[in-house]
Amino acid sequence: MKIKTVFRVMSLICLVVSFAMLPSLCIALYDGTRDISAFALSMLAGIFMSIVFAANSDRKQKLSMGIREGVGVTGFSWLVASFLGALPHWLSGATHTYTDAFFETMSGFTTTGATIFSDIEALPRGILLWRSLTHWMGGMGIIVLSLAVLPFLGVSGMEMYKAEVPGVTAEKVTPRLHQTAIRLWSVYVFLTLFETVLLALGGMSLFDAFAHSCSTIATGGFSTKNNSIAYFTSPYIQWVIIIFMFASGVNFSLYFLLLQKKFHDFVVDEEFRAYLGITIFAALAMSVALYFSGMFQGIEHTLRRTFFHVVSVMTTTGFIVEDYNLWPEFTKFLFVLLMFMGASGGSTGGGCKVSRFQIIGKQLRAEIWRLLHPRAVITARMNGKPITRNTMDSAAAFFVLYMLILGAATLITTGFGVDLLTAFTGVLTCLSNVGPGLNALGPVENFEWLPGIVKWLFSFCMLAGRLELFAVLLLFVPGTYKK
Repeated sequence: MKIKTVFRVMSLICLVVSFAMLPSLCIALYDGTRDISAFALSMLAGIFMSIVFAANSDRKQKLSMGIREGVGVTGFSWLVASFLGALPHWLSGATHTYTDAFFETMSGFTTTGATIFSDIEALPRGILLWRSLTHWMGGMGIIVLSLAVLPFLGVSGMEMYKAEVPGVTAEKVTPRLHQTAIRLWSVYVFLTLFETVLLALGGMSLFDAFAHSCSTIATGGFSTKNNSIAYFTSPYIQWVIIIFMFASGVNFSLYFLLLQKKFHDFVVDEEFRAYLGITIFAALAMSVALYFSGMFQGIEHTLRRTFFHVVSVMTTTGFIVEDYNLWPEFTKFLFVLLMFMGASGGSTGGGCKVSRFQIIGKQLRAEIWRLLHPRAVITARMNGKPITRNTMDSAAAFFVLYMLILGAATLITTGFGVDLLTAFTGVLTCLSNVGPGLNALGPVENFEWLPGIVKWLFSFCMLAGRLELFAVLLLFVPGTYKK
């Protein structure tokens, strides 16, 4: 690993995180709250770290970046960003320990939405805005944001893009990488501002509208209210958030097809159709179960509640309008399945991704046909293109590693006295970047009561899930740092 290349990019990451605190500092100054000095000191700490990294990098020579440097920059940058981002929580006294501050920030940058705060509305607006901004930056990725300016640093960023973008494969939508980053963020910013306007028109304050838009488009789940979206009883607001959560779970590269007026290519995309079909099926199945159980009255009310939570869980956003911990067991098991699946590849959502389940399913189907017709040449295809052996192997390896981490982390968590259902769904929700789990970590609960070691374990699961497991795993392989 060329450590000087890693240091050069991490210097930029520190600056990005530091200056991202400026809006929160301005809000704190306007409100005159206790978090003013916390944001000021945190910004200075970030600038100092940026200078240290820059001083230890080679700024004269144009540096190239391979897979080792890409993995190193991606993994270490998220850790450094979370370290810096935790400082405002800790220095302002919002959290009692740095462990809690780091957990909250890692949850923000990884767009998990799991929180340790029991009284969110008591927090200063500067802290509330910073929580939402960590979501917003982490949604499309701090690394992808930096790709827009990496060419000016003389660093090729394709390896970082591969390590950062969630999904089975990372494809450039334009020939030049920094153009890809700029266009991705253009769509990202447009959706954020558009939702902010619609929520403000629905009666939200401009501050709440922007904060919830950041969390929605990033599929994060942090809210400015203790009761999350349940605080806003307006059906209009809830339907707007449903639509934008679903839109954020779509592969962002498909939006370029819409910009090019290729509507047919957008609609016939296999992953999009599967994503849409699973969402509708799960919501209707839950609606029937809940309607006949007598929990909700009225068809619109029932459909809105079920569609909201199905989209929220499947896109790994984590917003709530009801305590689904009290729903029938059938619906809770469906939620667990949706946590596993997640949203589309190339979206801001987490989970295993719909495309991976499709690839595994097509591979199983091909194997069955080979057993029936041994001499036949059978090729599994996705969107009309053959699925390569490398892609199949990658999807299968991902599932194996996912289950290994899920099982090991659940076992460790139960060792600290946490009951099995709470431990399993807690690890699952962090690994899939969903937010709320079930039982003692349900939608109306928080993660504050967990032992400190478990919070660090869950922070690791959040990072591993956000970076698609392998980018984090390679950080522990000695060969990553050797020639």
